[in-house]
Amino acid sequence: MKLKPLALGIALGAVWGGSLFITTWLSFYTGYGKLFLEVLAQSIYPGYTISPVGSFLGLFYGFLDGFISAGLIALIYNKLAAR
Repeated sequence: MKLKPLALGIALGAVWGGSLFITTWLSFYTGYGKLFLEVLAQSIYPGYTISPVGSFLGLFYGFLDGFISAGLIALIYNKLAAR
């Protein structure tokens, strides 16, 4: 079975970007996940903050990060599965 890098990239990018977006809004209003976002997102994604503007930046960075990561995973899987 071959994986489609583009499809997997879009799917995982949407999930990771959406997760960052939703968690940022939850954290902004309730404080939920604040430590997670401070440790993970703020240290990796330049300019990201726990704010409404930061939620859209997290959506962009998360989609891009998930897209590239999943695409690479699919490519490596396809190469190894062909052996």
